[in-house]
Amino acid sequence: MIKILLFAELQEEAGTDQVEVDKAGETVDDIKSWLQQQYHFTSLEQTMVAINESYADENEVVKDGDVIAFIPPVSGG
Repeated sequence: MIKILLFAELQEEAGTDQVEVDKAGETVDDIKSWLQQQYHFTSLEQTMVAINESYADENEVVKDGDVIAFIPPVSGG
């Protein structure tokens, strides 16, 4: 199992701040596609991704027990 953490508008759109799924062995891109199908996010493509608190790219493979965070861009002033 892996834990997916959602922040900001992703959290609001999904109605939860985290999801646990059996997606070990898949890439970050595969997981993004799955999330898009499940929740129809409007801003998933612009998100930064971190695995176990280290930024990751789309081709990185997720292992059992990993925590993946999807962090949308933040604006402010």
